[in-house]
Amino acid sequence: MLSFISLGSGSSGNSALVYTEKTFVLVDAGISAKQLRIRLKDVGVDPDKLDGILITHEHGDHTKGLEVFCRKLDVPIYCNAVTRESLSSNVSSAEIWRIIECGDPFSVGDIVINGFPVMHDAVDPMGFIFEKNGKKLGFVSDVGHVTEVMKSALSAVDTIFIEANYDETLLQNDERRPWSLKQRIASRHGHLSNKQVAELVGSIAGGGMLQRVVLAHLSEDCNSPEIAKAEIILALSMKGISGVEVICAKRNQVSGPFMVECSDEKDAQFYEGGDYSQGEFILFD
Repeated sequence: MLSFISLGSGSSGNSALVYTEKTFVLVDAGISAKQLRIRLKDVGVDPDKLDGILITHEHGDHTKGLEVFCRKLDVPIYCNAVTRESLSSNVSSAEIWRIIECGDPFSVGDIVINGFPVMHDAVDPMGFIFEKNGKKLGFVSDVGHVTEVMKSALSAVDTIFIEANYDETLLQNDERRPWSLKQRIASRHGHLSNKQVAELVGSIAGGGMLQRVVLAHLSEDCNSPEIAKAEIILALSMKGISGVEVICAKRNQVSGPFMVECSDEKDAQFYEGGDYSQGEFILFD
């Protein structure tokens, strides 16, 4: 069963774990090495069991824990060549780098991964499709504009993890952000709004395969889980689509685990509701 856990999602740091019974892939390491170890331990995963670390792009909120985290680990880091070059001076502890290309599928254990380009103000950012036994997880971190390539890549996923950074009205009315920053956030190389995500989800859910949307990277000041979820649910209902679960990943806590295909609604609710801060659920002994 292909599953994933968000270890933290927001401007303060992003990381997730995509896994099966045999394979564990860390996606980004934007929280401190200490917190990465703590949160992995909380879900019962030994960092030494990781089969790879996959990097979406080089920004600090996705990589700041990478250097220290890798000092005691013999684990390959997967990213494209330009991202590797941008990280080379800051991540000297990594022993193994694996260069990947958009559109060239590769395997880590029993998970097949395929990258696709996205638009963001990084050197060469990527989104990813994770697949096992025909079930697909779409993973999209920071991105400012939905392209046809991105839409095509995500058209057949069963679950999507995607940023819904801001509500357009809240961003426009925010008094703490200068106009230049607001322009950067809302630009084609910035971040996705709730409205943009809703339009994307509405377009890909029509095929009937999409079961779950996990919204990520919500702005603390210019968004809320209630507003973001309502926007997506409205877009789906306007298209007559029901049965798609919509969840918001927590900013500084573990969220999940989420199975790419749940056997029934009860299972989905159980997996969403785990309180890892109290050690309630342990995945692996």
